[in-house]
Amino acid sequence: MQSGGSFDLVSQAWAVEPDEMLKDPKLEARARDLSEHLRCLVCQNESIDDSNADLAKDLRLLVRERIKAGDTDEEVKKFLVDRYGEFVLLRPVLDWKNLILWAAPVIVLLIGGIALFIRFRGTRVLSESKLSSSEERALADILKKY
Repeated sequence: MQSGGSFDLVSQAWAVEPDEMLKDPKLEARARDLSEHLRCLVCQNESIDDSNADLAKDLRLLVRERIKAGDTDEEVKKFLVDRYGEFVLLRPVLDWKNLILWAAPVIVLLIGGIALFIRFRGTRVLSESKLSSSEERALADILKKY
């Protein structure tokens, strides 16, 4: 944005409201770190830290409650995954259940590469083949007519 010939810088605004924040700065920092990695189930491409949706606020409060109760970061994540599924994580973990999702792009690229290789290899072989002497004479006869 330009205003008056200069650029206005907009700082990132979080949806976390003051009444949600924990009094202990270390616990609040943990809550913020966790919230950045949890997906808003309404917005889907925003973290709960960035979302203004009511469900995101509920999840932020839940994260802070679990932290105040003494849960580790992994226990908080496990609690949320057990409740909402792995979709709640912005960066899903790699395990056997979702291996196909992680491997699919590589598999598609390999299949496409193999298909292109076979397609162009076959074309090259056809273009490099030589005409027999009878085919050369027939071609020469056709070209003489034109």
